[in-house]
Amino acid sequence: MHVPTQNSAHQGIRQALVSVLVNVMLFGIKFWAGLVSGSVALIADAWHTLSDSITSGIVIAGIKLSRKKPTASHPFGYGRWEQIAALVCGFILAVVAYEFLMESFDRLKHNTPADFGIIAIVVTTFSIVVKESLAQYAFWVYRKTGLITMKAEGWHHRSDALSSIPILVGIFVGKFFDWKWIDGALGFIVAGSLFWASYEIIKSAIEKLLGERISEDLENEIKAYIHEKFGDYYTHHFHVHCYGDFRELTFHIHVDGNETVEESHQLATKIERALKEKFHLECTIHIEPKSNKHP
Repeated sequence: MHVPTQNSAHQGIRQALVSVLVNVMLFGIKFWAGLVSGSVALIADAWHTLSDSITSGIVIAGIKLSRKKPTASHPFGYGRWEQIAALVCGFILAVVAYEFLMESFDRLKHNTPADFGIIAIVVTTFSIVVKESLAQYAFWVYRKTGLITMKAEGWHHRSDALSSIPILVGIFVGKFFDWKWIDGALGFIVAGSLFWASYEIIKSAIEKLLGERISEDLENEIKAYIHEKFGDYYTHHFHVHCYGDFRELTFHIHVDGNETVEESHQLATKIERALKEKFHLECTIHIEPKSNKHP
């Protein structure tokens, strides 16, 4: 399980800022190429690229809001803003996929082939390489930090790269085999992959907002640590509540029924402090006598 840190936030914001700058640069190049070549499609693709900067702005806002310190009205902090930002990005990606699906359907319906000049081909190829590089950068930050907005950001970059691939494939395959339908057919495949990515991002964000069961590996690691450091205590009913950086763990522990309230409280406090230091978890422990039975 990733433990988000202030450094994670800096890495995420740095990635989003790089995305904004690169997208603005690509917009200028694509727009110029569209004007020179007379390609309406390339000009439209340029505006699509510029719109990705909006997604990057949402990512930056989500990360910054999630790092606000807890207040009296929000004692668990604002960590879930990151999931909310991921939801917004996921829905935007779904809209992009839908528009791409409709455009592909229109191309199939009217049997429209891809037809661009050499400038458009060069610029489109350059755009694919740059956008996939940005996607890989975002995915790398996601693997390193666990920030779900980085996964969404990566797929937005990849969607831009994928949307350009059918154009190139359609140009070369269509010219050699006269398959005018290839551009629209490939578009359907790409749209499907974007819908799936959108589903995965939205599903992951919703699961974190609703709350997830503690992973079996983490639960076993905590049990083993308690057994090693404090003795053979039976623990159960583990629950973790995540709020970005803030994670709260609650569980039950069986103690000797002859122990006093003060002794049991001291044991629980020691375990809570040890787990906070070891696993970066705020813990609340429910004390039970060994004779207690749960259904």
